[in-house]
Amino acid sequence: MSHHFDTPTAREDPRINVCDLYLFQGGADTTVMAMTVNPDAGVSAPTTFRGEAIYAFRFDLNGDHREEVSFKFRFGEVHHVAGDEHRHVQSFEVCRASGDDARRGAGGELLIEGRTGEIAKGKAGLIAHAGLAPDLFAGDAAALTAFRKALIQENRFHPGAFLNRKNFFAKRNISLMILEVPNSLIGDGLTSCWATASLYGHAPEVQVSRWGLPLVTNVFILDMQMRENFNRGVPADDLAAFGPQIAGIGEKLSGLAGSAADPPHYGRRLAEKMLPAVLPYRVGTPAAFDHTGFNGRGLADDVMDVILTLATNTPLGDGVAPDRTRIRGEFPYFGEPYTRDEQVEVMPAAAPART
Repeated sequence: MSHHFDTPTAREDPRINVCDLYLFQGGADTTVMAMTVNPDAGVSAPTTFRGEAIYAFRFDLNGDHREEVSFKFRFGEVHHVAGDEHRHVQSFEVCRASGDDARRGAGGELLIEGRTGEIAKGKAGLIAHAGLAPDLFAGDAAALTAFRKALIQENRFHPGAFLNRKNFFAKRNISLMILEVPNSLIGDGLTSCWATASLYGHAPEVQVSRWGLPLVTNVFILDMQMRENFNRGVPADDLAAFGPQIAGIGEKLSGLAGSAADPPHYGRRLAEKMLPAVLPYRVGTPAAFDHTGFNGRGLADDVMDVILTLATNTPLGDGVAPDRTRIRGEFPYFGEPYTRDEQVEVMPAAAPART
């Protein structure tokens, strides 16, 4: 549950629920960016993308926590694959925008066009893909729920909750957008990235979902209205809007765990580390999201353990990890989605959405 089904809006239409963001080195002098939506796709959520949505990878290049460059996916109408009403295909296009166009609207330079389920190739090493894929996020959702309940309702630190050792996301699928671009289309040196889903059509663009660092909402923000506010916000406003909330959780957890000599100080430091909620990445370097620091995020990085350890200031993990057998060494890097036969014992993560 990185950001899976984290708000009422996300449950109402999972197609605009940004679940995860990955950012890592691709081939020679290229960067790969991947965004997932539709948590539990094909079971609790659709397998299509919303036509009125703009799905954007946003890059801050100068440290002002506002985007200077964006890469935007947009999708066409849904069509049935010939002879199979359960399979769908959509056209898509990817644009690169800079300046004011990077921050709002659908404008930008067209980079590549394709169809879902296929790999689209463009000039200068551009590659794009969108479609069903295995969910590589791993986490024990039941354990996290029990851990939060003990904290909020019982004022108790409950690391034993994570002895459950069950990956709730095992054998579940998501909908994937992945793009590999020459580094020159992003920039040099240290950048920060976040992903958004916005609605855009007859009315002005409205952002409805955002991902910058894993588990910000599901670990640190427990109030549903505050979660909605976070998803509709921008990184430049994060520390003022959500810093006290994250600092409070860090103070409480480190105090109950006895892991900090000065829990209020630790809480403030934690808020400054987690906010603004953007994923830092030094272009052209190996990605690693771990206890030593954040530099992009690889597909096999176990982000749940990292965030739990940071939140509590003590080594803590849930004992589950991403399924490495579902990771490829070449584009699109995500392996084959789980089949219906593989999912025969998988229970729906949520009530199926109406879309």
